[in-house]
Amino acid sequence: MKNAMLVVAVVLLTSCATVKYNTLEKVGIHKRDLLVGNVKDTRNAQKDAQEEFQDALERFGNIVTIENTNLKKAYDRLDKEYESSKDAAEEVSEQIEETEEVAKDLFAEWRKENKTYNDEVLRRDSESKLADTEARYKEMLKSMKQAEASMKPILASLHDNVLYLKHNLNAQAVGSLKSTYSNLEGDIGVLIQRLNQSIARSDEFIKQMK
Repeated sequence: MKNAMLVVAVVLLTSCATVKYNTLEKVGIHKRDLLVGNVKDTRNAQKDAQEEFQDALERFGNIVTIENTNLKKAYDRLDKEYESSKDAAEEVSEQIEETEEVAKDLFAEWRKENKTYNDEVLRRDSESKLADTEARYKEMLKSMKQAEASMKPILASLHDNVLYLKHNLNAQAVGSLKSTYSNLEGDIGVLIQRLNQSIARSDEFIKQMK
């Protein structure tokens, strides 16, 4: 029964995707256009994530460096920044998944259509372009994944420290967070660098796909 339900779910998802693609193609929007759009959305989500993580680091720094601060108010703000950072990271992951889905369908269609050429010269040229596009896509996706992976340990650290601060709103607790701030500063610095690299690769891929 479970296997049957799984098969039905897969069929429904596949048919839904096919209907979506067919509908969009009727108005001149093809998988290539969708992929470029997905890459743009992922790039924009990464830019938003940069801002959110930088804001979270700044808020964390305010807590550990400002003396006699209102700890309850500071905690509330840090908690808000953590939640915003988590939402931004989830958006990046969702956009990457959508990009992967469309890319897989595009390349599968491209390979299938290459087999229908009658002209051998045109077929080889199309296969060469497919190979080049796939190679550039894989490099871009690798960069996206590296940046995505860098977010997870930072979110874990922010979560733990926000939770710790929630139950320990005192100067001693704040003092114990100072070493964490230094580590977060380094980790977020690496994240920003990887996001910049990924954004640059995305811009290059978009430019080459036009």
